[in-house]
Amino acid sequence: MPDIQKKPTLSSHLWVIYLLSLILLGVIWYFQWILGLIMTVVLAVSFYYSIRTERALLQEAEQYISTISHRIKKVGEEALLEMPFGIILYNEDYNIEWANPYMNKFNEENESLVGNSLNKLSENLIPMIKENKDNVWFELDDYKFQTVVRKEERLLYLMDRTDQEELQQMYYNEQTVLAIIFLDNYEEITQNMDDTVKSQLNSKVTTVLNQWSSHYGLYLKRTSQERFLAVGTKEILQKLEKVKFDILDEVREMNGVDNNPVTLSIGVGVGAINLPELGELAQSSLDLALGRGGDQVAIKEDQGKVRFYGGKTNPMEKRTRVRARVISHALKELVKASDNVIIMGHKSPDMDSLGAAIGVLNIAKINNVSGHIIFDPNDLDTGVYRLVDAIKADAELWSYFIEPDEAEEMITGRSLLVIVDTHKPSMVAVESLLNKSEYKVVIDHHRRGEEFIDNPTLVYMEPYASSTAELVTELLEYQPKGTKLKMLEATALLAGIIVDTKGFTLRTGSRTFDAASYLRSKGADTVLVQRFMKEDLELYIKRSKIIEGARIYRDHIAIAKAETGVAYSPVLIAQTADTLLTMTGITASFVLSERSDGRIGISARSLGDVNVQVIMEKMGGGGHLTNAATQIEDTTIDDSEAFLVDILNEYYEGRESE
Repeated sequence: MPDIQKKPTLSSHLWVIYLLSLILLGVIWYFQWILGLIMTVVLAVSFYYSIRTERALLQEAEQYISTISHRIKKVGEEALLEMPFGIILYNEDYNIEWANPYMNKFNEENESLVGNSLNKLSENLIPMIKENKDNVWFELDDYKFQTVVRKEERLLYLMDRTDQEELQQMYYNEQTVLAIIFLDNYEEITQNMDDTVKSQLNSKVTTVLNQWSSHYGLYLKRTSQERFLAVGTKEILQKLEKVKFDILDEVREMNGVDNNPVTLSIGVGVGAINLPELGELAQSSLDLALGRGGDQVAIKEDQGKVRFYGGKTNPMEKRTRVRARVISHALKELVKASDNVIIMGHKSPDMDSLGAAIGVLNIAKINNVSGHIIFDPNDLDTGVYRLVDAIKADAELWSYFIEPDEAEEMITGRSLLVIVDTHKPSMVAVESLLNKSEYKVVIDHHRRGEEFIDNPTLVYMEPYASSTAELVTELLEYQPKGTKLKMLEATALLAGIIVDTKGFTLRTGSRTFDAASYLRSKGADTVLVQRFMKEDLELYIKRSKIIEGARIYRDHIAIAKAETGVAYSPVLIAQTADTLLTMTGITASFVLSERSDGRIGISARSLGDVNVQVIMEKMGGGGHLTNAATQIEDTTIDDSEAFLVDILNEYYEGRESE
């Protein structure tokens, strides 16, 4: 602190008083010199004492300021050296030039950090400083630091946030988790049991679940014959996810009836929300798990993506004729109450989508309501062009097909919008129509995904069915007896079933044959179906070329990659995957190719040993356990293949660790 110059000074107002006094004194001397002499002595004495007093006050102020400066300097030095957070100065080479003693306790043997690189603290620190981040987190041994960066001064402030992080982690771990456990097929298994056997099964299931809940620290309460409520914490949930909810396998391996195993579905709600909302989240998760076929776990957080575990087995057919009749009656009432019926499938429609749409059109006609099918000629797959040509040849049937622009003009607030063969808004033929009608019906046979059409009036989703055409056929059976199906219409429905079951070989139940039998009785032509399914020689050669480059992964998985720069249709790569699956020793196949829209398409097929649905979901797609696909944006076919192999490795490592 600079020294203050020590000299007699007077306040400005005193100088003014003395100046006026001197003027007055001069006047007195002029008229009365004796009085002037006396006044001069008095003024001199007064001036002397004023200067002396002012100097004393100044010295006292200087002493006070000096004392304060010393104390501030001392406190500043102590604060700098003893402050409970770290301070580091570094040079242009990111070497530490100075660090306060606080940082020494985080170094080995309390040695000074001076002279070391910032890498000694964390290898991520220098790159983050170079990225001009002004707030950086890093770990040093068991400590977590929040670092404030002053890059211009080459200065770091490091605050130990270990306790805060531990507290936050404790809060995170102790968050409540609600789970609803449902016995998928309890009613089907026990309906023909006597009371003794049923009691034994109940006891066995309850024992297994109680042992499981006790082991992980869950509170478990049975709320009905087929439903349990479990309460736990996020920490417990993490442990369950680590073992991939092995309780699913344990229960499935229990002896059921007629080799029909008991399976579980679990819906889990997680989040920092109140208990009623958490319960709704758990129920929503359970509905999602059941909609995907059961025997799996769905975990929903209040914010975040849904996670799935299980789903290793093919869903067993357990829908009933009663449900089909109830849905058919409800659909009839909705059709009758609507202005018109607008039907649409997914983009690039296949046989199942077109066949199901024609079936719903007949439901509208039977109930004397105007119905139309949305058809975009610019979004047509080569696999259905023969069916489309046959429809065009039937002038009456073709008159019910409209383009998207016509549908936009035709739809009203009281129109009934029926979506077939998909439940994802991003997959429908015209997504904008979803917001133009209050009444929406979803009919689909795919396992339910996280993405779903908002506020549907009626949902008929059965992942146990072979195809949407099968579901629509059953609904037709319970409609009023009226206009009969035309031969072409029945054939289109049958074609949808045959294509999706690969000729009644995959995902085929007794109800599938019942539906096919009904359609055959209505005039469906199996020879015409084969004509619809014929393929061009050129496409056959393209498919063979892709197969030629296939490689075998893990002895039983075929991965085929089309050449770079050539775009193939989704139907072609799906057919290629189907063909690979027929080869000896192949239990799963994956085919990759570029698409005309710039994305990379992957079709996956399996005989059931490999859950291709789970694998495709991890790559942003979905489907069935034996039939799935995905499309990946902003990537190359080589990177997509590498991504697929990583997912497969993760999938098998998870199975091998179980």
